[in-house]
Amino acid sequence: MDRTGWSGGEENNGFHASSAKETLQLENAEVDKQQQSKDSVYFRDGIRRIDFILSYIDDKDGEKKQDRRKEFEANLQKVGLELETEDKSESEDGRTYFLKIHVPWEVLATYADVLKIKVPFKANDIPDKKDVPLSWLCTPYRLPEHVMQPEPDYFTATFDKSKTDFFLIEDKETFFPPSTRNRIVYYILSRCPYSKEDKDKKGIKRLLNNGTYAAAFPLHDCRYWTRSRDANCESERYSLYKYWARFSSFYKEQPLNLIRKYYGEKIGIYFAWLGFYTEMLSYAAVVGLLCFIYGVATFDENVWSKEICNDTIGGQIVMCPLCDKKCGYWKLSTTCSSSWQSYLFDNTATVFFAIFMGIWVTLFLEFWKRRQARLEYEWDLVDFEEEQQQLQLRPEYETKCTHRRLNRVTQEMEPYLPLTSKCARSVLSGATVLFWISLIIACIIGVIAYRLAVFAAFASIMKDSPTNKLDVVGTLITPQFATSVTASCINFVIIMILNFLYERVAIKITDMEVPKTHVEYENKLTVKMFLFQFVNYYSSCFYVAFFKGKFVGYPGDYAYMFGKWRNEECEPGGCLIELTTQLVIVMVGKQVWGNIQEALVPWLRNWWVSRSARNHPESLYSRWEQDHDLQTFSQLGLFYEYLEMVIQFGFITLFVASFPLAPLLALMNNILEVRVDAWKFTTQFRRPVAAKAHSIGAWDEILNMIAVFSVVTNAFIVSFTSDMIPRLVYKYAYHLGTESTMEGYINNSLSIFNISEIPVENRPEEGENPDWFYSSNITTCRYRDYRYPPGHEKQYTHTMQFWHILAAKLAFIIIMEHVVFVVKFFVAWLIPDVPSDVKARTKREHYLIQEYLHDYELEKLKIQLSQNGPNIEPCTCPATAATSVKLEVFSDCLS
Repeated sequence: MDRTGWSGGEENNGFHASSAKETLQLENAEVDKQQQSKDSVYFRDGIRRIDFILSYIDDKDGEKKQDRRKEFEANLQKVGLELETEDKSESEDGRTYFLKIHVPWEVLATYADVLKIKVPFKANDIPDKKDVPLSWLCTPYRLPEHVMQPEPDYFTATFDKSKTDFFLIEDKETFFPPSTRNRIVYYILSRCPYSKEDKDKKGIKRLLNNGTYAAAFPLHDCRYWTRSRDANCESERYSLYKYWARFSSFYKEQPLNLIRKYYGEKIGIYFAWLGFYTEMLSYAAVVGLLCFIYGVATFDENVWSKEICNDTIGGQIVMCPLCDKKCGYWKLSTTCSSSWQSYLFDNTATVFFAIFMGIWVTLFLEFWKRRQARLEYEWDLVDFEEEQQQLQLRPEYETKCTHRRLNRVTQEMEPYLPLTSKCARSVLSGATVLFWISLIIACIIGVIAYRLAVFAAFASIMKDSPTNKLDVVGTLITPQFATSVTASCINFVIIMILNFLYERVAIKITDMEVPKTHVEYENKLTVKMFLFQFVNYYSSCFYVAFFKGKFVGYPGDYAYMFGKWRNEECEPGGCLIELTTQLVIVMVGKQVWGNIQEALVPWLRNWWVSRSARNHPESLYSRWEQDHDLQTFSQLGLFYEYLEMVIQFGFITLFVASFPLAPLLALMNNILEVRVDAWKFTTQFRRPVAAKAHSIGAWDEILNMIAVFSVVTNAFIVSFTSDMIPRLVYKYAYHLGTESTMEGYINNSLSIFNISEIPVENRPEEGENPDWFYSSNITTCRYRDYRYPPGHEKQYTHTMQFWHILAAKLAFIIIMEHVVFVVKFFVAWLIPDVPSDVKARTKREHYLIQEYLHDYELEKLKIQLSQNGPNIEPCTCPATAATSVKLEVFSDCLS
């Protein structure tokens, strides 16, 4: 919909041209460029602030680009923006022009009204809460007050251009902070046309894509390592670097108000959420560490591992071959080390930790709602009109949608996408996503086939491997371990490659769908990316947790994949330790790789770009060139930050029962992540355009979905992946003797098979069996299952103990899920989403706005009546004041 109001016409060639006062200031303030420091955020007159920079290279064959720039800049001047160009001879490379943009007060006031920006009208008179007892303990973690609270606390109201004297305006030049100013400029740039023939050709994004401009960005206010020499400059970037972006401040609180003031609410909300998530992780990490310490402390009580390692028990139990032909018979005692390792994570504390994490997730999400509500109030987002933001059409939507129809609300023509086109695009998009998810599943099946095929090879190779003679690690390097580690590493590489490719595909197909609004675009991309990442990162863990060792069969009747490879078995100690290995490799590998990508890559790129200007004095290396040499923070940059953290959140909740130390690893990563992200934003990236957001958006729903799903997965892991339930059933129902002990559990959990009944095609080849097998008369082997022995009337069928264990597993799942869900819903009901003091402050602010507006209008009416005197004439409203300046206003808010 084209709602551009062209009211200026040709009579006004730019707002600054009509001001004789400013022209005089320009003439009087002209300074020799060589003597003036170029590390400045002001025009050459030293008065007007640079709110935005456009850069371009004037190509020899770029006549079309020149015409576009000329028309675009003329239209910007019609809107009222003031422009100043730095010639290419002044730039470092001698090729780049820099166009500086300043927003005068009249334009700021107009668009602040259009965008419904909130501004202060009265100092906050609600007293703060009393100090929390023992708050002095937090002193080492505090930052200076001027950093934590860069601005006084005010009551705010939506800006109204016709009531400027209602607001607390001391200085028009500093009334709107730089983040608000650059947001207004970008709003104008995104909607300004650049073609006389086709008014639908508009927006800085298209000009960047077709090479008309090389870059568009707001300026940082100073160098990050030192304050600006200009006393009028805030040097907020320096404060952020000093108190926030250095790793030495990792234990300090974050200056969220300063982050919000400098970068805008959207980035501020991200860092608030990341900091809160990291803080809550500390509690989960402590409990997980205590569970791990419990496993270490009760090491000697692990009766079943002692039996496995005992030469008279585990050393005498002969196990059936784990693969066909290439695997020989082996003794249970060879799994001694892995059994001890498994106990560290597979003990009674595992059940407690799984239940605790189900409740922790609820507490995290509920307390975040309260934290978010407080931020909404403090950052003037309580009445943030999400609907209005959603109705701000994307410039790409307006450009690509050539059809028009009448909007029933505004009664104006608006662009729309026909239903047939929308359906066709959605079907194609959905098919593409399904294809890529199928590709992941195919890759996972390939990795599983690798595991099955290579296990036999490892078993044959490692039979006489020299690593067996190593004192410390010799017993740890088993065919199972080698298969698991190599498969996990291959799976991680496949994950990274598919992730790299799919990111580009997801953006392409989302662009193809032509979402109507920015919110809709982000939501569509979020769903596509998360669905893919969910399958990509978690599928291998789901395989190990819920499929490996579950469909094996038994000697003489094994199950085969594709009729070729025998399905994998779990070790006698269970598959939990392998799930732990898989989780650690994928989770830690992703975190390390992510930090390398986030920190090292931007630093190397910036180092390479700015290598020639590194030694330039501050007076010659201009502020716009310094920022131009930095990396661009893409519009989806914050999306990837959220995605990284949500995937990590899935790892520490969905599979945490297998690895209680996962929250500790996540905590260590996030402490680093906060400072790496801060360092990256402050030192390596151009200043992003400020944007508003009152929540973390669609990610909130995804976190809630993961929280519910994690209860189910952890209940299944405890029941079917760990050996907790079989051990408890044995201890209380099938134990030997009168006392409930675990003695005899290993012998009870292994079934017997007659070696003579093993088919010829499954028997080990000549030379594969160990020497001790031939030196004794061995007629039976053992395998992991609950089946009747040979000679029994029901030989090789499941025993009653198997069904008892299965019933206990299902009962545990039902009980655990119900207990955790009841507690979750009770906690969610108990904790209000909005703190009581925030509700009171919000009501107080609404009341004051109404009261002050009433008094303001009443006072104006009194003044008008006193000026008119006894002869009151009807009030007439002229169309335009004689001294008003006509400006063209770009707006597509359907309000």
